[in-house]
Amino acid sequence: MGRAATRPKQSKKRAPTRAIEKQLWDRGHDLVVGIDEVGRGAWAGPLSVGAAILPRDTRVNGVRDSKLLTEREREALFDKLAEWCLAWAVGSASQEECDQLGMSAAQKLAARRAVEGLGLEPDVAVTDGKWDFVSPAVPHVELAVKADLRCLSVATASILAKVVRDREMRAHAESYPHWSFDTNKGYPCPVHKAALLGYGPSAIHRRSWVFMDNYNPWTAIKRTPPGGQTSLF
Repeated sequence: MGRAATRPKQSKKRAPTRAIEKQLWDRGHDLVVGIDEVGRGAWAGPLSVGAAILPRDTRVNGVRDSKLLTEREREALFDKLAEWCLAWAVGSASQEECDQLGMSAAQKLAARRAVEGLGLEPDVAVTDGKWDFVSPAVPHVELAVKADLRCLSVATASILAKVVRDREMRAHAESYPHWSFDTNKGYPCPVHKAALLGYGPSAIHRRSWVFMDNYNPWTAIKRTPPGGQTSLF
């Protein structure tokens, strides 16, 4: 189960603020980057990490944690956020890298790629939770529980990462129509599970995940342990 399943229901009425960013600016950190990941719980496709550095004096209305917004709402915000940010980037680890490295190392790799894509060197990063997957790409990392709900830069990063990854999965759906990636984005759902039982895993499924033991009908395609070799045969 993902993070959202363990949280109480959140309201879209409560907007994230710059309170955390302001505290860090007051401490002398000039460039604060918000960082958030998407795709960790998916069975197919990349793990993606968004990074966003915001201006101090303007705001885009409607920003929320990406999980609180519909796909249409996220798409409507995307261009506004991309133009508004001082800098932003999305870094990804492919499904092969998730299998070969394991999810923790893949998440750190995606975060490093996101930071490198900014074109600026942030002084400090803010990210959700209690695990630092950003160091050493940023000199200092602030861990804040529910940062994606209450920190404006993290919420912005979450939307940018979600839209970029969703667009990639919709593009994959054209090549792999049986698995309905255009609607499920690689996450488990009844339609996705039924397709796996009927067709087995596609080329972009993560072969090291436990679903391979339960939803893979093809004996020639084995589950591979993290760090193992992945193959279609």
